[in-house]
Amino acid sequence: MRILITGNMGYVGPVLTRFLRQNRPGAEIIGYDAGFFGHSLVGSDMLPEANVDRQYFGDTRDLPEAILEGVDAVVHLAAVSNDPMGNRFEKVTEEINQAASIRLAELAAKAGVKNFVFASSCSMYGYAESGARKETDPTNPLTAYARSKIGTEQQLKQMDLSGMAVTCLRFATACGMSDRLRLDLVLNDFVACALTTGEITVLSDGTPWRPLIDVEDMARAIFWAISRDHENGGAFLSVNAGKNECNYQVKELAESVARLVPGTRVSINTDAPPDRRSYQVDFSLFQELAPDFVPQVTLDESIARLREGLERAGFRDGDFRNSRLMRLKALESHIASGRLAEDLRWANRKAA
Repeated sequence: MRILITGNMGYVGPVLTRFLRQNRPGAEIIGYDAGFFGHSLVGSDMLPEANVDRQYFGDTRDLPEAILEGVDAVVHLAAVSNDPMGNRFEKVTEEINQAASIRLAELAAKAGVKNFVFASSCSMYGYAESGARKETDPTNPLTAYARSKIGTEQQLKQMDLSGMAVTCLRFATACGMSDRLRLDLVLNDFVACALTTGEITVLSDGTPWRPLIDVEDMARAIFWAISRDHENGGAFLSVNAGKNECNYQVKELAESVARLVPGTRVSINTDAPPDRRSYQVDFSLFQELAPDFVPQVTLDESIARLREGLERAGFRDGDFRNSRLMRLKALESHIASGRLAEDLRWANRKAA
C-alpha cells in the first residue's frame, strides 16, 4: 500500500508515521511538507521522517500531480492549523486549507487514489448550548480556520470523485505528546504551565466544553479511514472522531493536570465573559462505524505522557508561549527573519 501524507512534519505526522510503521510495516509512506515546523523537535532521539520512504518539500498549493502516481491513500493533514494562525493569515487560510485541499482531492481522484482522508475539525460547531453535536446538526464556525474546514467538506461532498472514498474526520481538540510538540493546544498548554511555573491560569470561567483526542488516537482513526470502503459509511463520510466520554469542561482539564503534577495551583477567572467557543460532541457514529478504532488513551495517560516527554527533554521554558512550540510564533519568526513571505511561501521561491 502506498500512502501520501501531506503536512507529515507537523504535530500529528510523526505519531502517524510511527503508528503506520508499527501496524502496516509493508506500506510505502510518502511525505509532503512545506517544512515550516521541521525544527520544532522536543526530546526526539531520531528524525521522525526516518519512518518515511520518500520525503518531498513543497507548498500544498503547488503539489505536483506526479507525486500521486500509484498512491492508494492520501492523508491530508497540511493546513494553517489553528484559530490564531487563521485570524492572522485569513486569506492564506482559505487558499491552503480549502482551495488547495479541493485541488488535491481532484488530482487524487484523477490519479485513481482509492481513499482520501481529510483532517477536519469539531471546531466547526463553534458555540453550542443544546447538547452534544451530531454530524447532522447545524454547524456554527466562528473562525477562519473552522470556516475553511466546513467549506472544504461541503465542496468535497459536491464533487465527482470517480469512486474515491472520502473520509472527513472531524477531530476533537488534539492533545498529547509528539516529537514535534505543539503547546498552543489547551491540555498541552496546561501541562507546560504546570511544569514551568507551577500555576495554571484559566482565562475563562472554566465552564466551556472541549472534546479531546490524543494524537495517538488520531493516528488510530486515520489508520481506519485509509482502508474504509463505501459499504462502511458511504462514498463520502463526515464523522466526528473522538469518544463521548472525552468531553470535558476546561476547569476539569486544569484540575486533572494539577492532580498529576503535584504542587500546581489552578487560578480560574470566575468573572470572565462567556467563551464563544464551547461545544460538546456526539461521537456515536464513529463508534458504530469503527468500533475497533475508538480512542484508547485516557486523559490521565495523555497528561502523564506529556509530563514524561517534557521532563525527558529538560523542558524549563516559562516563556514557551513566545517560542517555536507555538505555531503562530514559529511562522512569525520565519517572517521576521525574511525567510517566509506574508503569503506563507518561502521568500526565496516562486509559485509554480
